[in-house]
Amino acid sequence: MSSSAGLKTDGYCDIMRKDVLNHTENYSEHDTEEIMSRIFIVEDDRSIREELAELLRNSGYEAEYLTDFSNSKADILAARPDLILMDINIPNLNGEQLLKEIRRESDIPVIMVTSRTSETDEVLSMSYGADDYITKPYNPTILLLRISAVLKRSSGITAVQTYNGLQVNDAKGSLTDGNHEMTLTKNEMIIFRFMLDRRGAIVTRDELMTALWDNDEFVNDNALTVNISRLRSKLAELGCEAAIETRKKQGYILR
Repeated sequence: MSSSAGLKTDGYCDIMRKDVLNHTENYSEHDTEEIMSRIFIVEDDRSIREELAELLRNSGYEAEYLTDFSNSKADILAARPDLILMDINIPNLNGEQLLKEIRRESDIPVIMVTSRTSETDEVLSMSYGADDYITKPYNPTILLLRISAVLKRSSGITAVQTYNGLQVNDAKGSLTDGNHEMTLTKNEMIIFRFMLDRRGAIVTRDELMTALWDNDEFVNDNALTVNISRLRSKLAELGCEAAIETRKKQGYILR
């Protein structure tokens, strides 16, 4: 990320250092297909790319990054990564142009990263072949979830987990009890997945709001309450009564 992006790099790196420690434990074990996955970081800010590399290595991935951007495409392809994490604001070719060049020779999964908030950048990135797009500053937990989801999609693995006898299908955004399938909205699935990954622990409203914002879902406090209420109702319809417990002035627990 270049300084022209207007992001306070030092503060962002301080957050990254803290979150590397806070979030590593939850991502230390991956499926066999993910343990050896190699992530290639294309980021011109040295501090950020080193923090990202540390986060990824501590989360069970191999991580490499560019330090010389004079021959970016050839260096990336020579590394044969399983996924590329690419910033838009990089020297020489910008990230979108580099993505376009890579797509002429390879279908390696690419997640574009940017500090810009323009929908035009997202549309261009996706039209050039990006597999996902995330805006800085992002929650490292959300980034790891995005990486895991893209790797699973690219390897043909459908992300299916269970909760109290229900199958949780991220790809379809649904819960199934074997006889009935309940479709969740995007927001409901983000909330449910976030709570499921922290099952038994208190999740604050601020954490849920951050998870939604990091997925480009901008909701207010009232909308969050409505989404949680609807999620509760859908879980109850599938036989999971009182699945989400409210802790006054603390947050929620998925039981």
